[in-house]
Amino acid sequence: MKKNFGAKAVITPLPVLIIATYNEDGTPDAMNAAWGGQCASKHIALNLGPSHATTANIIRNKAFTVSFADKKNLVASDYVGLVSAKSESNKIEKAGLHAEKSSFVNAPVITDYPLTIECRVVSMREEMGEMRVVGEIVNLSADEAILDESGNVDIGKMGALVYDSPSHGYRVVGERVGNAFSDGNVLK
Repeated sequence: MKKNFGAKAVITPLPVLIIATYNEDGTPDAMNAAWGGQCASKHIALNLGPSHATTANIIRNKAFTVSFADKKNLVASDYVGLVSAKSESNKIEKAGLHAEKSSFVNAPVITDYPLTIECRVVSMREEMGEMRVVGEIVNLSADEAILDESGNVDIGKMGALVYDSPSHGYRVVGERVGNAFSDGNVLK
């Protein structure tokens, strides 16, 4: 038997994305966001509150980076989501994170995270009280520690966090349990 909850969204998994931009004074900023993901082969979509400093930074700089929060950096990742750059201009430094300028876009790369996607803004529009940002991926960088023996990204090695919205918690991505575009062939 199922229990009804009414109009409540429980969409899972929600990646814990760390969106990095430059503030107006050039200092790096980061925020924790769960409402985003891949929307095409080379594009990322984010839904951000229009009042966030990060949203204003994206509008001004037309660029951002997306890193995937990991278990190792859980406390810092949660902190950058709790505190606004409007009240704490050195959030990255206070969180103990380190940033360097991207070689591809006008946004910082937070070097503590094992996987970062660098994006150029292709569209922004406000809808349903959120700012929908679509970025074109211009580079992906990954620490060698999360690569498999063939040199490809191994998500299982990342310790990537996902947001558990019903419990307001974080969980870790890990175990591989099957093969996409293959395992269902037994039913053909």
